[in-house]
Amino acid sequence: MSGNFPENTESLFFELAGDLRLQMIVKLSYNKYRLSQLATELNATMQEAHRNITRLVDSGLVFKDGEGDLGLTSYGKSIVYLLPGYEFLSTNKQYFLEHSIEELPLKFIQRIGSLKKSEIIIGVMANLQRWKKLYSNSEVYIKEIMSQVPLDLIEMLSLKIQTGVKFSYILAKDTIIPRGRTEILERIGWSNMISRGLVERKMLPQIRIMTIFNEKESCLLFPNLKGQPDLNIMFYSQDTDFHEWCEDFFNFQWESAGPFDEKKLFET
Repeated sequence: MSGNFPENTESLFFELAGDLRLQMIVKLSYNKYRLSQLATELNATMQEAHRNITRLVDSGLVFKDGEGDLGLTSYGKSIVYLLPGYEFLSTNKQYFLEHSIEELPLKFIQRIGSLKKSEIIIGVMANLQRWKKLYSNSEVYIKEIMSQVPLDLIEMLSLKIQTGVKFSYILAKDTIIPRGRTEILERIGWSNMISRGLVERKMLPQIRIMTIFNEKESCLLFPNLKGQPDLNIMFYSQDTDFHEWCEDFFNFQWESAGPFDEKKLFET
């Protein structure tokens, strides 16, 4: 035991730290290979390939069958399944130096690799435009966890709701709403939409992580290091794994949320 990590864990990270070895196990997660084929695919010499594959075999990640084909062991496959989380975080290293995932329940951190097929949208206006497009493309539902209420999206949202799109949202009890929101909601008949079951809403004590998604597109925003949601930069995706992560997170928060209380909101 060294530090807080068992020796086996340190050994595993050491094996994965080799660039060629990491490429090898990723390749072998798709197909079996002969050593010569693997060396050619990875532009490595036979000597390099042999040395590195021997280490992977010795570590239990790779096996060699009776015909000389190389493949991943069950243990090796299990390790590869966990790599997308590291890939997502390392690809977005600069973002996560400035933003926190500490507010996430551990089970969502452990699934963070589901977010890897996404793009970063930068700029408040660019993000608002993407939200508008998401609203426009919605045919079944829109779900949101929001810490702020963009005033210019309310009427567009109401038009989608009137076509039968169901809207479910969670706000924080300390949400500051823009002046004029109450009048707009009265004019578009928001209370009627709620009574008809087209709009459902709940409240949380606070919101740090925001998500907006419909049946096929998803947006996700993490807080800055001060714990404040950052509307200037967000992840956007049409990937099903990304969507499932957002939907599960929404459902988790929905179960924790309490009744909606309009009096808790503050108008600026």
